[in-house]
Amino acid sequence: MRYFLPMLACAITLHAETTTATGFVRVAEGRFLRDGKPYTFLGTNLWYGMNLGAEGPSGNRERLSRELDRLAALGVTNLRILAATEGPESAPWRILPVLQPSPGEYREDILLGLDFLLKEMKARGMVAVVCLNNFWPWSGGMAQYLRWSGAGPIPYPPPEPGGSWSAYQAYTEAFYSNPAAVEVSHELVRMLLQRTNRYTGVRYADDPTLMAWELANEPRGGTNVEAFHAWIERTSGLLKSLDSQHLVTTGSEGETPWPHASGLDVVTNHRFASIDYVTAHVWPQNWGFYDPTRPRETYEVAVREMRSYLKRHIEKARILGKPLVVEEFGFPRDAGSHDPGATTAARDLFYRAVFDVVLDAIRAGDPVGGVNFWAWSGEGRPRMAGGPWQRNDPFTGDPPHEAQGWYGVYDRDHTTLDVITEYARNIAAAGGERGLRAPD
Repeated sequence: MRYFLPMLACAITLHAETTTATGFVRVAEGRFLRDGKPYTFLGTNLWYGMNLGAEGPSGNRERLSRELDRLAALGVTNLRILAATEGPESAPWRILPVLQPSPGEYREDILLGLDFLLKEMKARGMVAVVCLNNFWPWSGGMAQYLRWSGAGPIPYPPPEPGGSWSAYQAYTEAFYSNPAAVEVSHELVRMLLQRTNRYTGVRYADDPTLMAWELANEPRGGTNVEAFHAWIERTSGLLKSLDSQHLVTTGSEGETPWPHASGLDVVTNHRFASIDYVTAHVWPQNWGFYDPTRPRETYEVAVREMRSYLKRHIEKARILGKPLVVEEFGFPRDAGSHDPGATTAARDLFYRAVFDVVLDAIRAGDPVGGVNFWAWSGEGRPRMAGGPWQRNDPFTGDPPHEAQGWYGVYDRDHTTLDVITEYARNIAAAGGERGLRAPD
């Protein structure tokens, strides 16, 4: 059954003030600037925004506008969004409908969803980090480009029955050394950067609503590291050659707890002149630091590991002289429940802990620009809590392959929303408190 809960209760006002900032986000001396002023932010992941904004019955523009109002009221100014979905709609665990059902074929109704999303974000003074590919199969991504290029069937990871994460990663890391697969992905890049928004009349390459282009969601080099670095350099160089006004970043997790197996090294991955800032993701439960059924024994471990991980990445950003964004982190509901009504006491504490690391770093003058929690569900509710996502189900913060209700933040999670509101205000003000400014 498809359903939504009623609109947000009175705890959040839906008529948020619009920021006066209008310029491109820049990097200067390891900091973000917008209109010559420090830009430090608390944002979220709204990966399904393009689909929600799609023209026609597959979209829900009224809901998208309500969600953006809610986020603006919380003080959220930065949205990480997905602008690339690929493959046949019969493929498992996939966002539907897809933007690119076959190589070089782009659905205009979905592109209009991206146009509409950017128009609505601009009206609220928000900026977008636009992800252009995906190491994981829930949007198609690198594995789909390989399949199109003759690499053979995709060995889907769990929850696919009999699926193996190691087999999937071994398959997908071959993307970087497959010229045909890379070229098809670059065709999408060229199409997007040359597109003019149908609603605003502004070319994407000229639109300051876009903060940055992101090469991919969580790209890993695995055992194909040399080709991985060549792909980073080539793809980021292509973006800069088509668009000199926007920032470019990798979308990397950082180094994960297993940097050698993941084929990741923060300094090496972000050393290229065409990469403007550093990204890191933190996943305590996925990485084995936290067990929601044993919070007393594992919560402090999760916080300790998170702090250590982020501090290491801050130091590596300092070596590079580039700002760091903690662009993904998530935490489950209490007891690991997927029920939208379950409490979030441990999540609220963990959100505070992550936000404190970011806030303290900004106030100390460290090269940290912002943080995006994973992810915004808003008024969307799963058809079946803990079950898989299916076509025509409401979009939530949990991608199609994940248990619905795992990490998404709902519009009725009032204690979590209070934490977000408090820290959004403090993080936005923190850069200015340090007196950061554009160089003379």
